[in-house]
Amino acid sequence: MREVAAALNGMNLQKAYTYLSDVKDHKQVIPFRRFAGGIGRATQAKQFGTTKGRWPEKSVRFILNLLKNAESNAEAKDLEKDELVIKNIVVQQAPKTRRRTYRAHGRINPYQGHPCHVEVILATPGAEVPRAKDMDDVVMTDKKGKGKTAQIEA
Repeated sequence: MREVAAALNGMNLQKAYTYLSDVKDHKQVIPFRRFAGGIGRATQAKQFGTTKGRWPEKSVRFILNLLKNAESNAEAKDLEKDELVIKNIVVQQAPKTRRRTYRAHGRINPYQGHPCHVEVILATPGAEVPRAKDMDDVVMTDKKGKGKTAQIEA
């Protein structure tokens, strides 16, 4: 899931849809850069500057659902659908689900799922967010730990 998100970060939304559909059809590959131990080589990964890549169908399916949900949220906020860009996409670990599997000779091993939290932020390229007014007052501390409020001009 992390590698799929890294491949999509900063991409136009319509381009991301076509890329993910190509990954489902094995026409393009998701490059594996960080968690690439034991992963076989794929010729399609050369365009990304690496030799390792896969076609993770389950991760692609979940990311597609999240992107469609984010797109409908953007439409509800009256954002232009054709100009949306994946500004940030983050994948973080979630608590593992614990089960157990029974093995030969009376042994028991853990059988854990590895869920994750995914955060997607879509934006239009020219959208500039105004600075919050409460961020103008910054509390500075001296060596004794006493706080002083300072005004910062933006």
